Formats: sequence, C-alpha cells, structure tokens
Amino acid sequence: MSKLIFVSNRLPVTVKKQRNKITYQESVGGLATGLKQFHEQGDSLWIGWPGISSDRTTQSERETIREKLEKDFQCDPVYLSEKEIERYYEGYSNRTIWPLFHYFPNKTDYEAKTFKAYRKVNERFFEALEPFIENDSVIWVHDYQLMLLPALIKENHPNVKIGFFLHIPFPSYEIFRLLVDREAIIKGLLGADLIGFHTYGYVRHFLSSVRRLLNIEHHLYKLNYNDRVIEVDAFPMGIDYDHFNRFIDHETNGPSHTRMKTILSVDRLDYTKGIIERIRAFEHLLKKYPRYRRKVRLHLIVAPSRDTLGSYEILKKRIEEIVSEVNGKYGDFEWMPIWFLYQRFSQADLIRYYRDAEVMLVTPIRDGMNLVAKEYIASRKDKLGMLVISETAGAASELSEAIIVNTNDLEGVAQGIRQALDMNREQQRTRNQIMHQRLKRYDVGFWASEFLSRLERIEPHVSLDLAGEKAIRSIVSAYKESERRLLLLDYDGTLVDFKPIPSQAYPKSGLKKRLKALIDDEKNHVVIISGRDQRTLEKWFGSFDIELFAAHGLWHRPRGGSWHMTLSIDNDWKKAVIHILQRFVDRMPGALIEEKTHALALHYRNCEPEMVAVKLGELKDALLSFQESTQIEVQQGHMVLEVKDQRINKGIAQSVLFDRGNYDFVLAAGDDQTDEDAFNVLKRIRLTESRSDTAIRARTIGCSKSGDFTNLLDRFIA
Repeated sequence: MSKLIFVSNRLPVTVKKQRNKITYQESVGGLATGLKQFHEQGDSLWIGWPGISSDRTTQSERETIREKLEKDFQCDPVYLSEKEIERYYEGYSNRTIWPLFHYFPNKTDYEAKTFKAYRKVNERFFEALEPFIENDSVIWVHDYQLMLLPALIKENHPNVKIGFFLHIPFPSYEIFRLLVDREAIIKGLLGADLIGFHTYGYVRHFLSSVRRLLNIEHHLYKLNYNDRVIEVDAFPMGIDYDHFNRFIDHETNGPSHTRMKTILSVDRLDYTKGIIERIRAFEHLLKKYPRYRRKVRLHLIVAPSRDTLGSYEILKKRIEEIVSEVNGKYGDFEWMPIWFLYQRFSQADLIRYYRDAEVMLVTPIRDGMNLVAKEYIASRKDKLGMLVISETAGAASELSEAIIVNTNDLEGVAQGIRQALDMNREQQRTRNQIMHQRLKRYDVGFWASEFLSRLERIEPHVSLDLAGEKAIRSIVSAYKESERRLLLLDYDGTLVDFKPIPSQAYPKSGLKKRLKALIDDEKNHVVIISGRDQRTLEKWFGSFDIELFAAHGLWHRPRGGSWHMTLSIDNDWKKAVIHILQRFVDRMPGALIEEKTHALALHYRNCEPEMVAVKLGELKDALLSFQESTQIEVQQGHMVLEVKDQRINKGIAQSVLFDRGNYDFVLAAGDDQTDEDAFNVLKRIRLTESRSDTAIRARTIGCSKSGDFTNLLDRFIA
C-alpha cells in the first residue's frame, strides 16, 4: 500500500499541560481503533490538533511535543490558538454545521467571521499536511471540521488519492440549502476521489445537493467533476466487536443483576440525542402501565460535553428538572425510577452497565451512526437483552432486528420499551444472534479496510479522444518498443459501436482481422473482458487464440482452455428486481430488458432523452432502496443500466492475471464506468524492471467512440 496519511480534527493522542508538565493520553475506541492497524504501518502518519492550544504552550514546548508525537505515535500536530478554536471549532463546526446537519436550523448560527476562521484553519491543516505529501500518497480526511481540505489538496496535488468520510448525517437538500456557504462546502468535498457516509440515505442527500447546486448528475454513485470521476458510497462504521464481546470483568463491585430490571441510556450531553424525549417516554410507560413501577429502573448516563456553550448548560438544567419531576411523582424511599449520572465512565465500566441492562434505549432525534447501540449488543455475549433504537439513528439501518421506534412518538417509544421488557429469552437470542453475526463480520477494522481498499482501487485514466496526438504517439511508441505486452480490451463501445439491439453489435470482418493480427504477434497477450455472456463470446471468438472473460468476469476461458465460473452465485434477487424494471419499461417506450445469466440490463438507447432524465432517476431511487437489503449493485453504462451481484465486476480478472508478470507494456481500454474495475487490474500486474511504472500506468484508455480505439489498434499493427 502507498504512504497513508490520516487527517482529522483531533489526533488519536490528547496532549495536556498541568503544572507545567506535558502528558500524553491515547484515545480508545471509535476512529482510533478502526485505523490503528493501518496507522501502525511504518509509512503511516496522522495529522491533527493535539487538544492543547498554542496559547498555553511555549515555542520550545511545541517543538518537544512535535518530536514526541512523531517519534512515539507517528503523529504530527496542527497547533491552533484559543481564538481559532473558538471560531473554527466551537463556532462554525459546532454552532453552524453540527446543528444544521442534525436538522436543528433553529439552533444554527450564520456568522461570516466563523466561516472565515473555518476556511483559515482548513488551510492551516493543508499547510501542515503538504510537506508529507508524495506522488503515491493516499490521504484519508475525516469529518465535518475539514470539509474544505480535500479540494485544497487536490488543487495542489492532483495525482494523490484522497478519501473523505463524514461521521455525522448529511442532511436533505432543503436543510443543506440553508447553509450560506453551501457551494464552498460541496466543492471542498468534491476534491476527494472517494466520499463515504454511514448510510445510503446520507449518500442520496449528498448527491441530491450536488445535482441541485452544481447541476452535476451522478451515475450510480459516480460523479464527473473537473475531468475526474468521484465515487460516493455508504460505509457503515463498525466497532471493535471482539473487544466488547470478550471483555473479562475483573471487578467485583459495579452493576449486578437483581430482580429490578434495568433500562440503560448512554449519551454525551447534546440536544440531538433526544434525552428529554427519552425521559418523557419512560414517564409515559410508568403512567400507562403501573405494573412496571418498582420493577424497572432507568440508568440515565450523560457524559459532559461542550460545557462552554450556553445551550448545553441550559439542556443539562432541563434534564435535571425533568428527572427530579419524574422521581418526585413516581418514586419513594425504596425506589427511585431514574438514576441520573452526569459523568464520564471508562469503557470497562460502560461494558459492565451494558451487560447488566435488560433494555438499551438509544433514541436520538438524529444521529450519524451511534456506536453505543452496537457496543451494547456486542457486550451481551449471552445474546440476551434488547435494543430499542430510533429510526433516525444511522445504526438502525443495520440493526433491523432491534425494536425500532420514532423518538417523537412517546406512546410508540413506551410501547417499544414494554415490548423489550416482556420479550422472552428465546426471541431475544434469535434476534440478537443475527445482529451479533453482522457486527462481528463488519467490525471497525473491516470498515477501515473496505474504505481504504476501495480508495486504493481508484485509478485515474485518460480519455483517448482528449489525449491529443502527442499522447497517442507516446502510447504507440511504447507499444512498438516493448517485448511483452498485455492488452485488456472491453467489447461494446470500445471494439464495436453500440447498436439499437445488443445482438446487432457482432464483430465484423475488419475487427476480426485486427484482433487476429494482434494475436498472431507473439509479443502480445490479448484479453477481452466483456459484459456479454459466455455463449455469445464463444460464438464470436471461440476459434481465436485469445483469453476471454464473460459476464463482467463471472465466466473465464483461458487461451486453449474451456469455460468455467470464477464465483459461486445465486440469482434469487432477479425475480424481485425484474418486476421493478418491468414497471419502468412499461412507462418508457423504446426500452427493453436483457436478462443475462448473472444480471439484468435495462437498455434505453431508443427512448426519448427527456423522458429518460425523469424516469431513470426514479428507477435508481427504487433500486437504491432495494440494494440496501441485498448483495446487488447497479452499474451505469452507455444507455444501459445493469443490475448484478456486487461481487461480479471486471476486476475479477485480477485474480487470474495477478501472478503473471514481466510485462513491459500493459494497456486497458474501456468506454464506461463498468470498466473502472478492469482498469484497476493494472495496479496488480507485475512489470519488468526495465520499464517505467508511471509510463505504463498512463496507458489506461477511455473511449467515446469505438472508431477512436480501432484506429489506435491499426497504428499498433502497422
């Protein structure tokens, strides 16, 4: 892997100064845990604010801190003054972005001076980052405090790979448009090559804002912007499942099981968490169902947060008032309904509380993910207990076996608590077992690995019709001078033009002669990687000494060999999806459905463009919702929408071609987004030491017309 640089507002190490003594405390959990295995690599670096203002340290102390962070923690600090922290962090980040992105426009400030500070600090982060950037760097920027940073990096270093992940919700366009500096934020994010969110809902909101503000349409999570392809997708963040599940309690004191059933609530102090609504729902339970009185108790744990903001102090006082009100109304000397604990607990203590709670109540008004819900499930190694979670928490989309409620529906939340309390153990274990398996499989390490692997696979390519004669001559020259060549060729749109009916795009004699000339050159290894089925490719090229990948790589026929499947798949999803496609085909005259062994393709080349613009968006939304619960993915091609198992892509060829090497010329050619995975095969092909890696990598070709590429082949053959 290339040099990794992580950038976040805070470092995974907090620096403190007490009585002129500098201390360092490593963060536990969350992002620090997820990135630990990658950060510990020798070439990795983490850049961020160390948690102490520059006003409280001397120049000598800052140099000492920098040396210590670099040597012991592979970190480099960005120092901020008290004024910058107040305006950039407490101001624009937490009084503008935070409330607005959580759907609290009434709590949002719109001050020009705080955005000015936000921009200045993002520039400060870039200045700190730039000395470490190399041509092959992979940079992963995190969260809402640094949304301008990706564009700053890309403008100055266009060749580095940049990822961005937002850990809070991205709001709907109607909310986002309230932001004064909305276009600057969007353009800042579009500096990244891969933009990640927790849920597909946030993905849809982001893409909608891009479309409405910049008039840029997406093609199934891919945006064309400034001559670049930007990928956008959902990567739900996980937890360190094994840590919570395997935790061994060495303490004898702490929460213990009694006949009193415990309902647990764990949050930091924030108006987005729905704490007051949660108390009111618990009060409603006691009022409507007296049988729970003296039988249940709510442990309300609230960690102090942003105490300097006036609205948070008001919220704390209001919570205290309502807790006292409920305890006064329903409690007595022997039973206090709510235990309010306004303090921070260690992770070990929280695990003890998790394991003691029959019900976990997670009902935020809006939350990007909410890892507490996942921690509770993982901690219950006995598979007992039940989670009651708000539908507006990001985690709810993954934890459908939990009891899902509407935070604003007090009766509904009370009923959810009641259902959880009364659920028998067999039902609890059945539901929790499914969630345990999911959380164990998609843990925080997998989350980080999946994002970084996706970012690594992104490979920029040049469009042949934009390359210019000088670049084309360079390609032809490299071809002529090479001794061992690998040619990875797409079929439709690259070797042949598109036809109104797919079966009409058969290879004519001119193409067959070109391919035969390439194949007959003993220096060439020619591979066709196509979305066509294996029967069609066998019919057209069966007599050629050529390697074939059909159905986007699902079927493979080596030279001189026979066809075999590269993956074991099922098509159970096709029945449901074909009904969705058929419904749209009936409303799109000229459209047709092509059913393949592994996929369904909707061709709309003969439809009215205006109608397609409207209907295609509706179809994508319908498929996007279906995609969340299956393993399918939707790919946009030229005038075709293809639905297939997400494991099938043209990059499958890499598993076959990976161990082959010593090529001194590698070329991949394709015409649309489905060919991006094939382009990425180049990263895994070994080259001879005599050839420049950079020169070879440039030979990835995107074609707007097949004639452009066949003319290039003619120059190869001549």
